[in-house]
Amino acid sequence: MDIEKLCSGINDWLINVRRDLHKTPELGLKEFETKEKIKKYLDEIGISYTEYKNTTAIVAQINGGFEKTVALRADIDALPIDEELDLDYKSQNPGVMHACGHDAHTAILLGACKVLYENRDLLKVNVKFFFQPGEEIGAGKYMIEEGCLENPKVDMIFGLHVGSHIKTRYIEIKKGTAAASTDRLILKVLGKNGHGAYPHEGVDAIVIASYLVTALQSIISRNIDPTDSAVISFGKIEGGHKGNIICDEVKLTGTLRTLNEDTRHLIKEKIKAMCENVSIGFGGKVDLEIIPGIPSLVNTSELVDLVVKNTSELLGCDKVLKKEKSPLGAEDFAWFLQKVPGVFFNIGCGNEDKNTTYPIHNSKFNIDEDCLLIGTMIHVKNILSIS
Repeated sequence: MDIEKLCSGINDWLINVRRDLHKTPELGLKEFETKEKIKKYLDEIGISYTEYKNTTAIVAQINGGFEKTVALRADIDALPIDEELDLDYKSQNPGVMHACGHDAHTAILLGACKVLYENRDLLKVNVKFFFQPGEEIGAGKYMIEEGCLENPKVDMIFGLHVGSHIKTRYIEIKKGTAAASTDRLILKVLGKNGHGAYPHEGVDAIVIASYLVTALQSIISRNIDPTDSAVISFGKIEGGHKGNIICDEVKLTGTLRTLNEDTRHLIKEKIKAMCENVSIGFGGKVDLEIIPGIPSLVNTSELVDLVVKNTSELLGCDKVLKKEKSPLGAEDFAWFLQKVPGVFFNIGCGNEDKNTTYPIHNSKFNIDEDCLLIGTMIHVKNILSIS
């Protein structure tokens, strides 16, 4: 089947859609204008869709009465970043920017909607198109709670992400675990005030907190298999009143990243034990809160093989980059993969000639818009290859 022919003539439309979305970025679960724009494009395509009461999510659907249903997902939210690019379609919302490429993901999914709906006679499966809000805050689970995977029940799901570290016309994919789980760590270290000249009369929360920041790293280096990967990082510390007053309270905020549930559980238990024992040793107290976040993302091997095969046929075998190591970044597509088989992969949008090599979450991030058609073709080929 000639996928390029099916997608011919759509490139300019994809670019215009992406730029339209880029101008009006919105933060997670507040994508109200973005939602209206998506609905406008879906109405123009003529495809039916469902809205949800509790989120800004939209699910479009082509239901041909088939036994199998396949979903495609794109995230629609932006980031709290001031855009530094001088573009005709620069963000019109101060302090908010599509610095993670979600405008591209949404345009690609709309492109897949358009091509597949116009060629729905070629389908052998029902197709759902998930326009997901709040990926940056892990809100994919809310769509699932509202029933997006049901009626008809989704059998498998595909998702993609643009990456400026990859050249355009290449994809990057990995079998098995492809992204980490996240847990938020909040440690409230409690001591006792005293004069800085007489530290023995107080309990120094700063000393306890400083010891914990260092000591907790030993969990990674001494309790975790060196061939495994995990990270404990603290990015915020608050406490103290004055330079000559023994501090009575310090708050540490950080993150735990792991690649498997056994390691995740082990590290949490070790953190609890160390906080308790260190606080006893120093005569203070540590109130620990571990807020569960996104689970690790685990790709289904058979579907990875399918994407590799389809992309190789479209772009060439040399354009498929197979990752060996799992990064410790997170992706809330993992919520979907906990429920159904699926695969998440990266497509290249990096092009030095077009100055699109700044990393995601950067105020100068941009894409080589040639990736829009490539992403659309991959989505279309994946769907049409399933029966």
